Amino acid sequence: MCSSDLARKVETSHDNSPSRRSVELGLLILVDVVISALYVLASVGAKGSLPATLWLFLIVIFGLTYAMHRMVRRYAPQSNQVILPLAAFLNGIGYVEISRWNPTRAQYQSMWILVSALALGLCLKYVRRIRDLDRFRYLTLVTAIVLMLLPLFPVIGVETNGARLCVGIGPVSFQPIEIAKLLLAIFFASYFAVNKEMLASSTRTVGRRNVVDPRILMPIVMTWGIALFVLAVENDIGFAMLLFALFLSLLWVATGRASYVVGGLGLLIAGGVVASQFFYQIHQRVSVWIDPWNAHAFEHGGRQILAGWFSLSAGGLTGTGVGLGQAGRWVSEVSSDMILTAIGEELGLLGVVFLLAALLLIIAQGFKIAQQSHSDFARLTAVGLSCILGFQTFFICAGVLRVLPLTGITLPFVAYGGSSLVANYLVVALLLKISQDRKSTRLNSSHLGISYAVFCLKK
Repeated sequence: MCSSDLARKVETSHDNSPSRRSVELGLLILVDVVISALYVLASVGAKGSLPATLWLFLIVIFGLTYAMHRMVRRYAPQSNQVILPLAAFLNGIGYVEISRWNPTRAQYQSMWILVSALALGLCLKYVRRIRDLDRFRYLTLVTAIVLMLLPLFPVIGVETNGARLCVGIGPVSFQPIEIAKLLLAIFFASYFAVNKEMLASSTRTVGRRNVVDPRILMPIVMTWGIALFVLAVENDIGFAMLLFALFLSLLWVATGRASYVVGGLGLLIAGGVVASQFFYQIHQRVSVWIDPWNAHAFEHGGRQILAGWFSLSAGGLTGTGVGLGQAGRWVSEVSSDMILTAIGEELGLLGVVFLLAALLLIIAQGFKIAQQSHSDFARLTAVGLSCILGFQTFFICAGVLRVLPLTGITLPFVAYGGSSLVANYLVVALLLKISQDRKSTRLNSSHLGISYAVFCLKK
């Protein structure tokens, strides 16, 4: 075989094999079929008839998933092929349950799904390489802080259930803190990628002990302070827990020092105890967590937790059947905070296991992408984004089961919430970009070797 034929064959195989993304397309079609069947079963079980908007639903769901597939195929052709179908699967199950119990919210959620797909495409198009984000480290931090403070502004800030989390502009409200958490993950990854050596080694001597330079430890104290500030001013216990867990995870991955995690958990517990004593809403959530049967706690959040337990128990192993559950009649916020109980009742323990397995697969794919990345920044960014999804899932499931106090964190891709859904699809887009960069770097390296071999053959 001549050298030109060898080069042409390698180039042709590179163009055809991964870029078609047949695995992703096949999985998306399978997901669309499953979600469509669940949508029909929910309507037949609840109303005894087919959905009135079935054809519109089928056109939208198949068209939207194919459009996202085309965007990924164009802007990240070498990226992971499993993450997007898993996200679409979770999103579809959540939409079926939301439309089952709150058709008005389902209309808003369908609009946010379109916005999320658009955000996915724009992120894939304009974030050409993940390392480009590393250049805007402190701009990212400033933007995140501004977004966190926006709900405190008197005109646009909106208070919901005692917490100031939303920004309202006309009939549309948005939680800027959902985007802030992504920006903070990128900033933490950038900071630790630069300072990991100093954080991992002892650079000062105090008496007979070698310790880390206190100036390097300042971000830990600052993050603790930010978490307490969010608790105090916005009454958002969920975001404070998520922020601190994200920070400690990235710190441990970057340095490998368990002492940071132990010290950080001590600060978090101390801050939580102080907050529960001085802030009413935090005290109320802790009281409900400790004893939801108490008369006062029962009327201020305990009722929905107990009703959710009864719904989960009614589902048993295989569930009552889609469209046959009663969770929406007794459980408040069944389409948002407590959507896990509705799924558990109608799909049973097996359905919940499949749901959580899909979330764990996304997180596992994110860690795999991180492990195979070729730069510290990309690796830590992938870990941070995966931890966001993982900790959100853990905190809301632990809250429903009363392992931890119930927070306002939503179940990723599943629960009602437009800003959370957009943020989750941005996580998917960034993970796809990181996996694309990894494949591109590997292919570029192999092309250098092939070019050298072709040059030698010509010689």
